[in-house]
Amino acid sequence: MKIFYKTRATASGGRSGATSLDDGSLTIELAMPGSGKTGANPEQLFALGYAACFDNALKHIATSTKLPLASSQTSAEVGMGQTPEGGFKLDVDLHVTLAGLEQSQAEALLAKAHSICPYSNALHGNVDVRLHLTVA
Repeated sequence: MKIFYKTRATASGGRSGATSLDDGSLTIELAMPGSGKTGANPEQLFALGYAACFDNALKHIATSTKLPLASSQTSAEVGMGQTPEGGFKLDVDLHVTLAGLEQSQAEALLAKAHSICPYSNALHGNVDVRLHLTVA
């Protein structure tokens, strides 16, 4: 596999610490959900990345296949739960709104984006990801 890009982040203090991009462009204070502390949690950060990546996959495919996509919006809802074995696992709902396409075109675009998005590929067969489509 040809690697196009790599980035690196470093965290300390776990879910109550901080995480930073090693290039110095972003530092985020972390907080446990419900702790009252100001900060984000890893699931929120994952949701931000997945939403942006998936929305870009939609745009990439629409452009490369010359679909008349007027606009797209992707929201990622990321949950975490405990498995019966005592481990933890993510759960994802992607809510996508597409404008400028017929229903069948939008459905095909959504499926193709899910097949090429790096986040979707990383989760495939390991995390439940449900796709929700609205055609505007």
